[in-house]
Amino acid sequence: MKKISRFALAAACAGSVLTFTVPMKDADAANWLMLQGTERSSAVGRAKVWGFVQGQMQYDFSDPHTNGKYIPPKLIGPNLTSQKQFNVNRARIGVRGTGFPLDSKVNYFLLAEFGNNGITAADGGAAKMTDASVTFNHIPFARVRAGLFKTPGAEEGLQAIHVFDYVNFTNVTNQMLLERFVVKDRFGAPLNPQNPDLTGIAPNGLERGVAAFRDVGVQVFDTISFGKLELTYAGMVGNGNGLNVGDYGDQKDVYGYLSAEQVFGGKGGRREGAKVFAWMQQGKRLVDMDAAEGAVRNEYVDRKRMGAGAKYLKKPFRVTAEYMAGEGMIFVGAHKQNFDMDGITNADGSGLDGKANGFYADFGFYIPGTKAEIDLRYDVYNRLVDDAKFEVKYTTTTIGAQYHLNKKSRVAANYEIRKIESVNDNAGLVANFEGVGPRASVQFTAIY
Repeated sequence: MKKISRFALAAACAGSVLTFTVPMKDADAANWLMLQGTERSSAVGRAKVWGFVQGQMQYDFSDPHTNGKYIPPKLIGPNLTSQKQFNVNRARIGVRGTGFPLDSKVNYFLLAEFGNNGITAADGGAAKMTDASVTFNHIPFARVRAGLFKTPGAEEGLQAIHVFDYVNFTNVTNQMLLERFVVKDRFGAPLNPQNPDLTGIAPNGLERGVAAFRDVGVQVFDTISFGKLELTYAGMVGNGNGLNVGDYGDQKDVYGYLSAEQVFGGKGGRREGAKVFAWMQQGKRLVDMDAAEGAVRNEYVDRKRMGAGAKYLKKPFRVTAEYMAGEGMIFVGAHKQNFDMDGITNADGSGLDGKANGFYADFGFYIPGTKAEIDLRYDVYNRLVDDAKFEVKYTTTTIGAQYHLNKKSRVAANYEIRKIESVNDNAGLVANFEGVGPRASVQFTAIY
């Protein structure tokens, strides 16, 4: 893993050095780093209001335990209080623009979340700022972005959510990359399965929202063009504390990203092309190891993530595949808020120094002559790999369809066939996962 980390960092650095050797083209910025971090002076004025709304209905067909209670995979997030619900899961509004007429080489990006999701639900559903950044475009081939924004990383996390082709993330992205934070009682007793219809208590021990693939820091990035070939690099240093604008410790996270894309045509989030990419993230988290006994013994725990993949989009076909791996701070469930399966600081079931990996393959077909497309995704997540007692394998096949009402509105329907299994036939895990069933969802998206 260290070798891969060093390679990814070296690749990102090599990309940054390479960019100084060729002229820069004022392109449409149709990759995620450029699309979200820059503005062409001719494209937007001082302030452009924008945003989107997503509403959904999800239905989980899982059976309860023999005692009538549930674990999180059998309930609908983020509240984990029901197996069927309507939800306005995202409602975001923002403003973006340039410093015109003062300086067209400075642009900014602001975005706030008002929906009910992992960002807002943990601490009462209040609105949260998800993006607040400024990009300085003064240095050739080395744009500088500072503030709160998406970190360079996996395709699912980096891309704009309003053009995401599925309702739910893959398991590897949701569990390994979508970071959760717990400030205290990391080794308190795990929460037991609940019956939400009777208790009204969700099995969720999180004290604040997810990181939403974001961090506060400084990033150097840019894209260069060789005709239709684009090379993109990014290097970032951040707090490693998610959406919080401050930090709990003095350790910082380092991020690296490198991609190469052959552009076929189009622009924006649906631009057509063939892309390969690699990325890495590395940092530390401050953990209270003895919170269960009322003592305080803070320790820094390593958190490492990395991945590589490829994407092809040329209508009527779309194909994406990505492999990811992680070490340290492996999340093991909303009811295991201590990152440990049994609440004991030993090697068995500990996500603090555990390892995980996974991959997904996605296929889409745009039906010619219509506004419809069909989608198929297969994803695998191996959690706590090589753990003698608590290794778990998640396998999901998602069958989907989308209908594009227009360029900014669409309806998506998904049916997820899910399987969760204990690799080593742990009796407790087998009993918990017994009865996990399919999940159906319908979601509309409207961009304004």
